[in-house]
Amino acid sequence: MSRSRTLWELIARRAALTPDAPVLIEAADDPAADRTLTFGALRDRAERVAAGLHDQGVRPGTVVAWQLPTRIETVLLSAALARLGAVQSPVIPFYRDREVAFALRSSEAEYFAVPGTWRGFDHTAMAARLGARGVFEAYADADLPDGDPAVLPPPPADGTAVRWIYWTSGTTSDPKGVLHTDRSLIAGGSCLAHALRLTPSDVGSMAFPYAHIAGPDYTVMLLLYGFPAVLFEKFAMPDALDGYRRHGVTIAGGSTAFYSMFLTEQRKDPAMPLLPSLRLLAGGGAPKPPEIYHAVVRELGCQLTHGYGMTEVPMITMGSPDDTPENLATTEGRPPEGMSIRVTTPDGTPLPAGTDGEVRLRGEAVCQGYLNQKDATGVFDSDGYLITGDLGHLTPSGHLVLTGRSKDVIIRKGENISAKEIEDLLHQLSGVGDVAVIGLPDEARGERVCAVVEQPPGAAPLTLPQVTAYLRAQGLSPYKLPEQLELVDALPRNDALRKVLKYRLRERYS
Repeated sequence: MSRSRTLWELIARRAALTPDAPVLIEAADDPAADRTLTFGALRDRAERVAAGLHDQGVRPGTVVAWQLPTRIETVLLSAALARLGAVQSPVIPFYRDREVAFALRSSEAEYFAVPGTWRGFDHTAMAARLGARGVFEAYADADLPDGDPAVLPPPPADGTAVRWIYWTSGTTSDPKGVLHTDRSLIAGGSCLAHALRLTPSDVGSMAFPYAHIAGPDYTVMLLLYGFPAVLFEKFAMPDALDGYRRHGVTIAGGSTAFYSMFLTEQRKDPAMPLLPSLRLLAGGGAPKPPEIYHAVVRELGCQLTHGYGMTEVPMITMGSPDDTPENLATTEGRPPEGMSIRVTTPDGTPLPAGTDGEVRLRGEAVCQGYLNQKDATGVFDSDGYLITGDLGHLTPSGHLVLTGRSKDVIIRKGENISAKEIEDLLHQLSGVGDVAVIGLPDEARGERVCAVVEQPPGAAPLTLPQVTAYLRAQGLSPYKLPEQLELVDALPRNDALRKVLKYRLRERYS
């Protein structure tokens, strides 16, 4: 566990130890346009950005939302806000009007940093539509505010104050604001780093949205062990491979979908190692079939460690490179020191090893609750354990095996998708009598989104393009769009309350 109380203290300590070592390497399409930032430059530039923000009125406790891609400037802005002790509300850059409006309104954000027009979408125009306050662009270094660090107040000293609001769709239509402290994020990142057995000679990679809870997880690892990460603003295969190769990435990963993409590329030329420097694939966020583990080890020639985390608890368990192949293939790894896992009956009675039940958690990496305390109703038990909604059991060796989810949530490429949010929108579409949205196993995505629609008599058959076009028009984020549509005469229901039996649909269409 890190001794640092705050994220800024961790940044300053690492900068003092290895100021000239690289921390961030931005991989561009043109290798000549690659950029590198050192630990010392991260500290110094972030202080100047913090001073510029201070000149504009940002103070300790000021809520600043940012919706930015995975770039050096994003990390700089986040570090500057950490230096000020502001409250950060990171928003995934793929979110659109519905989710962004909810996040801005709920957090009462006083400032909102956007990338301008990014990947064909005008975020500045969206901010104007939503009436966001304090909008500024922060895509390029020249966009970032600059000032004299002499104006800054002392760095924050309390690592237990809530300074982070992360957003997760969970099982409700509206996102939930998850409250984190510097200490909870440091706890998650330091435990992850320890489990992976990292060294200063490693080269990591961030091919996921930095606004995801994995962003600070990974940053803490870099700061603790003093190694760099290659940033990919746009991750697509096979184009990204050149960036991995020319910077000698030793650790890659993401969710199960990433493992499948690497395997697909390797299979194009099995005799040629895809990434000769790669020693470890590591990730989580979606179920991992055992055959994926064995295929990675066999075909990519590297180790695969998979873990279990969520927005509320960024690091719960993680496989370690020195685990047995059986445990790496069939479990989510073990919890770190300080993370207590209980498997219980629904009433909270602890169950013995090997018995399936509800997975409950308590530890320093667990969030402080939710922005809207109504979201916390029934989430923490009387002993302070977080009720995850996941089902599983602990093995005699202490490894966790997940066997299902009690939450009605779909995990696609590591991102939570609320089935209810999509269902609520589709109920308003002409030609829909009733609808059930489910997640189906998908090797590339972890799960794919499937809408099963019961149409009223005489309605013209709906098509998938019609459904997705309607949802886009309603402002639903593209990553939540159904990829499969099934039309049925009647949804399966129980006899008591006529509740739709989604498990039957999953059995039918899996």
